[in-house]
Amino acid sequence: MDKIYYIYIITNVNNTVLYIGVTNDLKRRIYEHKNGLVKNSFSKKYNLNKLIYYEVASDAKAAITREKQFKNWERKWKIELIEKTNPEFDDLNID
Repeated sequence: MDKIYYIYIITNVNNTVLYIGVTNDLKRRIYEHKNGLVKNSFSKKYNLNKLIYYEVASDAKAAITREKQFKNWERKWKIELIEKTNPEFDDLNID
């Protein structure tokens, strides 16, 4: 059985800081972000706990490549990507 990987973007309540990550368990990872379970992390420092965008990839290499691509983008491009599917920057509930 093939694994599924997720490239995701989270932000804070004011949508001022973006964090891009990769995981093979999006529900678990977002739970960790929302509950500040990773001590001394960037997401905890900036209260990033709102999932605003994610994509699915079928292999780890593709997911990591896409994550690196996003991280090299200008902020404007990231915002435009998010607004295509989530124009209000709503928290995407994945429960």
